[in-house]
Amino acid sequence: MVLTSKPIHVSYAYQQIAEEIEAQILRGDLKPGDQLPGEAELGTLFGVTRSTVREGLRQLESDGLVHRPSPRRMEVTVPQADQLTTRAGRAMALMKVTFRELWEVTMVTEPLAARIAAQRASADEIEALQQVHADLLAAEGQMARTIELDEQFHTRIAEMGRNRVLGLAREPIALLLFRGFAQIAPFAPRFYKRQIEAHSNIIAALRDRDAERAEKWARKHIEDFWRGAQIAGLEDEIALNARALSKAPEQQA
Repeated sequence: MVLTSKPIHVSYAYQQIAEEIEAQILRGDLKPGDQLPGEAELGTLFGVTRSTVREGLRQLESDGLVHRPSPRRMEVTVPQADQLTTRAGRAMALMKVTFRELWEVTMVTEPLAARIAAQRASADEIEALQQVHADLLAAEGQMARTIELDEQFHTRIAEMGRNRVLGLAREPIALLLFRGFAQIAPFAPRFYKRQIEAHSNIIAALRDRDAERAEKWARKHIEDFWRGAQIAGLEDEIALNARALSKAPEQQA
């Protein structure tokens, strides 16, 4: 018999502390608002030094599971949506997801978000969405601004539905996909006009409380994006990430 080798991975003590506290939060043993013991007491509980405890708490704080309402007080908290979205988006960027993968999921999430918004949006929310659309019209030719406003438009529609699960699921996917506009626009000059048309019809459907029409135009909008990606030859290319976008020059839409 030949003994095969296998690397042994030893976790750092601060990681074990962070993982144990996180596990208790997820089980519900520790609830949002609960105060954690001080560093010295935690060190005694876990049998480690205060500096090790401090590193573990720093990791939990970075993950959004605890926060400091004051320098000497550490409380359990719920991660903010933007923290979760950023983390998921970063993971997908590291996985080098393609436009095809993003589009396949967005074809489900964006029409669903529009349908629910038509059923639940308030008149004030629809008016605010109309203003975002007006700003988008005024931003023609400004690539970075156009992408920013398009993201706002779709995010607001998702927020109108008041479904937090859908919001968390769609946000990082949609942002990575829509930021591909900068790569598609040079190959599909009519894309911007079709984007404006789709947005206008979605708003009209929301005003009429027509869920089916809102869903239909959201689907057409994502189908148009996919056609643009095909024209640009980007179907199986790695989607643009936020860092690359921030360095991209303005292009004519």
